[in-house]
Amino acid sequence: MSKVLAVDLGGTQLRAGLCAAAAPAAVEHIGAWPAPKGLDGFREAIARMAHDHGAERFGVSVPGTARGTRCLWIPNLPWLDGVDLAGLFPNLSIGLGQDAQLALLAEVSAGAAKGLSDAMLVAIGTGIGSAVLSGSRIMRGGQGAACSFGWACADLDDEGHDRDGWLERQASGRAFDAIGRQAGFSDGRGLVAAARAGNATAIDALARPAKALGVSLATAVALLDPQTVILAGGVAEAADVLVPMVRAAMEKQLPPHLRRVRIEAGSFGKDASLVGAAFAGARGQQWDEIR
Repeated sequence: MSKVLAVDLGGTQLRAGLCAAAAPAAVEHIGAWPAPKGLDGFREAIARMAHDHGAERFGVSVPGTARGTRCLWIPNLPWLDGVDLAGLFPNLSIGLGQDAQLALLAEVSAGAAKGLSDAMLVAIGTGIGSAVLSGSRIMRGGQGAACSFGWACADLDDEGHDRDGWLERQASGRAFDAIGRQAGFSDGRGLVAAARAGNATAIDALARPAKALGVSLATAVALLDPQTVILAGGVAEAADVLVPMVRAAMEKQLPPHLRRVRIEAGSFGKDASLVGAAFAGARGQQWDEIR
């Protein structure tokens, strides 16, 4: 029985799991560790886990752009920039993808978007990641960075930024934390909890980032016409508070026939990218073609 080593590699943490290639959705956690500080540490950790668990396939989610088996731009792990994983792990079949794309792969294969041909995933955590399923294929783009929703902009006067898109600066987890503290709450979670309890100050503070999300999402929905928009990352836990506010802003910028697109939390929560890595490892480099 062929085994898959699945890895969700973030800027600060490496999470790993193991599954049978025939059952990626049943990936079982092996453990979580601080992200390696360099390429040698990464190579040693993966080779050791693959050997110890008898894995022949390797699926990995990275917080940046990738194409084929090569990492292109990994802002928080620059030692991976330009690295071809096939050269590092010649004995493993490799499925490599951007974290939001693999989260969507999990949702399309066995979660909230199963059976759909067109869907969008927006993952809001420290930053904003996104991915799109169009015509039963996950869009990757020429540089592996298709549909980078965090770089959407609805401000004609914004001067831009090299590392953070406009929408990330308005409505990422970092932005929610800053807005929460400015409004007198502990952080973004405290802000959302207060809004959930009906606190008027918290509700007012959430209005601007919710509007930024809604207006930007309207552009994406108008371009892509998805059957559903899936929320992932920390924002999914606040869907009950944010979705009505986001939808109100979104619908103002859409024609009637596009206003009722579903917006829902994903099925896999924080494990979405790990499950997606398991599916990518099982399917290999053509993981973007949904079967």
